[in-house]
Amino acid sequence: MTDKSLERVRRGCFRIADKSEEPPSEDTLQRRRLEAHQHGILSTSKGRMVYSHTSAACLQELNLWRVNQQIHATQGFAISAHGHGLDVQSHCFVLPPDQIVVIDGFRTTSVERTVVDCGRILSHQQGLIVADHALRRGADRENIAHILKSLAGHRGISRAREVMEKASGLSESPGETLTRHFFISTNLPTPIEQFVVQTRLGSHRLDFALPELELAFEFDGKTKYFDYQPTSDALFQERRREKALTEMGWQFLRIEWADLFRAAELKARVLAAITAAESRRR
Repeated sequence: MTDKSLERVRRGCFRIADKSEEPPSEDTLQRRRLEAHQHGILSTSKGRMVYSHTSAACLQELNLWRVNQQIHATQGFAISAHGHGLDVQSHCFVLPPDQIVVIDGFRTTSVERTVVDCGRILSHQQGLIVADHALRRGADRENIAHILKSLAGHRGISRAREVMEKASGLSESPGETLTRHFFISTNLPTPIEQFVVQTRLGSHRLDFALPELELAFEFDGKTKYFDYQPTSDALFQERRREKALTEMGWQFLRIEWADLFRAAELKARVLAAITAAESRRR
């Protein structure tokens, strides 16, 4: 019995997969689709095609949330709607040389251009996640502003501009981005991101804080505990730091992924925590 199987990557392209492999992430699957697409057009693109929008974001390893599997390609001339394949969205635009980079052999839009393009086609929340991650990794906000200005009047540019008005380089995960968006969209008091407090155990950085009320909001996503150290160690240290802050008078409200999709219920919890904190201060 063989432990190999034939796995479809995209139409007309398959790979030999090991059945013992862990199920790939969506990012990995999309990367394989891009590799298959690039291999298929090497003899026809003549080096003029550039991966853009969410495809560029994938190649740049920017956070993407709930985006479709479509491949985006930008070139300086128009082709038929499905000239590169049914799963490819072609964009006709002559990109300036400084907005094109090469990543692992792929010609892609620069990270700043990618932020703008994603902001133009994605929902506000999806675009905000891309922008937050790019800024955290060093994307040039002034360069993004220049690109936005140069694209005035183009489809979706107002949406991209709104994304950048709300974007922050402080969020450490998509969950934190969506948590900040929740506070803004529900007209709640806007907490300070990544607020640092000195405790008897050293400094501790809170995801969000209303320092005048000594009230903290922490987003609990599994990557927060799995990325850097064994889960048990991470949880122990987190609870230890939280205990030190509680001794100082701080109160915590923890927010999970599911909470972000029950906005009315979460807003009620936040308002109750604020009211309790105000009572304690009096």
